[in-house]
Amino acid sequence: METLQTEIVPDSQLKGLVGKLPPALRAYALLARFDRPIGWWLLFWPCAWGVLLAGGMQTHWPLIFWMLLGAMAMRGAGCVYNDIVDRDLDVQVERTRLRPIASGAVSTRAAWAWLVLLSLIGLIVLVQLRPEAQLVAIASLAPVAAYPFMKRITWWPQAWLGIVFSWGVLVGWFAVTGTAASAMVLLYLGSIAWVIGYDTIYALQDRDDDALIGVRSSALRLGAHVKAGVTIFYALALGCWAGAFWLLRPQLLGLAALLPAALHFAWQISSLRVSNGDDALAKFRSNRFAGLLVAMACAVVGSTA
Repeated sequence: METLQTEIVPDSQLKGLVGKLPPALRAYALLARFDRPIGWWLLFWPCAWGVLLAGGMQTHWPLIFWMLLGAMAMRGAGCVYNDIVDRDLDVQVERTRLRPIASGAVSTRAAWAWLVLLSLIGLIVLVQLRPEAQLVAIASLAPVAAYPFMKRITWWPQAWLGIVFSWGVLVGWFAVTGTAASAMVLLYLGSIAWVIGYDTIYALQDRDDDALIGVRSSALRLGAHVKAGVTIFYALALGCWAGAFWLLRPQLLGLAALLPAALHFAWQISSLRVSNGDDALAKFRSNRFAGLLVAMACAVVGSTA
């Protein structure tokens, strides 16, 4: 018989809100990570960037709200799928052993049903897009399905996460224009580098447990050079974004729009305490604000290109 796990995992947010739910419902909220909104913000911002840099701030602004709903639903579905695949690993890691499937609070069958329900919400969002964007969004399902296995076969699962979490750039851009462009590609590549940077910081929390159970991560691969590695990836992100902006608006004023994000990244790296899990989590979460800063820059350049 399953035991109902009512504890909240260590990196949970909004504990008061989640804690008010009945235990049975709370387990499903935790499974979809509704207690940790940072995940859907990080999935949403690249979607917004694509819409804004493509010039859709005035003509396609309702898409931004639809994409926020889609990010919430599909991030939840992705987390459920990830926990189904990783249930054998989660029980061995201190930070994840209380996750609903690993702890027995939710059965695997019930988790699959919950995943389908969340995916149906994503389908509602999908039909709001133009056909070209729908095809791009559907194409993301293959890399999403492969992601949970990457930590078992490569030292850089963060790179695969970057491919998945940045896909919204492509969807957002196609939703506005219906066609690809070089600026879109650079915006997408920059987002991948950004994801690798912030998820390397996140992976610092699990380095000891990951090393013991044989799970790979960029934080382990970089070893004592984590700060240098994150610096390189953030610099690559800024460089790609600057290239995208220059293609649309070849003026220094357009590049200056990225300065607030650059300063934020500099703060993250300079103040990061690599051996402190709480600090790593805080720096990771601060990328919600970084995403907003880049969105503002995309809005400025996209509306004047």
